[in-house]
Amino acid sequence: MSVAIKSAEEIEKMRVAGRLAASVLEMIEAQVVPGVTTGELDRMCHEFIVNELDAIPAPLNYRGFPRSICTSVNNQVCHGIPGNKRLKKGDIVNIDITVIKDGYHGDTSKMFFVGEPTVLARRLVEITQQAMRIGIAAAGPGATLGDIGHAIQTFVEKHRFSVVREYCGHGIGREFHEEPQVLHYGKPGDGLRLQPGMCFTIEPMVNAGKRFVKLLPDGWTVVTKDRALSAQWEHTILITDDGREVLTLRDEERAGIADQSQDSNQDADQDQEQIARPAEGLAEPVRLRAGAG
Repeated sequence: MSVAIKSAEEIEKMRVAGRLAASVLEMIEAQVVPGVTTGELDRMCHEFIVNELDAIPAPLNYRGFPRSICTSVNNQVCHGIPGNKRLKKGDIVNIDITVIKDGYHGDTSKMFFVGEPTVLARRLVEITQQAMRIGIAAAGPGATLGDIGHAIQTFVEKHRFSVVREYCGHGIGREFHEEPQVLHYGKPGDGLRLQPGMCFTIEPMVNAGKRFVKLLPDGWTVVTKDRALSAQWEHTILITDDGREVLTLRDEERAGIADQSQDSNQDADQDQEQIARPAEGLAEPVRLRAGAG
């Protein structure tokens, strides 16, 4: 496995691309309301990326993907294709944004509530976001990819949810999907040891039911096999000399981010102490299923 170490110049370009990707999620938030179609959300994001940010929507025509963003609603796990689906009260939707600026990618996603969610939907979305934060807190120089996956998996399974294993995070930079694969399950100490200058995404997909998924006939949309709800959050991160930097941080997350990181470290430690048994049936690492987000 060859993992690129980004130069100082490349890191600055990654910061720019990451901030632009975050700004798309900030822009679209007010538009995620009952009655809007996912196709309309795609159009608004496309126009903002191209006209306001002077950037390129990376998913568009990537390996044949037909839209500029991914919108995954309710039991859709990832790579949902925007179209005529009209959002209704109680839905949850993941919007996955990747932009290219000056040849470098920024990749991030966020869950949105459409009106008031059910108790289960709110809990799933919040646990998934916390799982991502715990995974980010586990990343740093000298840590391994297995440390990240284990921290996420033990936290999610403690809360009786399940981690999708067929899809994973990925390295990112000049290419949309680079090495390494970043699994959201695993064992401490396994896998690649992280070094400063590595850039990759952490993007756990968490199901309210069983972990199993299936690919729809459109060749892109992934759904839960049992039709249970699914949630996902994603950030692009950089490994630094003394920890990690989130390159796709939104303004709403900037206040108190140091406290959040500290809390996530504490939660991860507590969760690992409380999990009395190892995770069962760990699958062999799968090759990254290249997606549009």
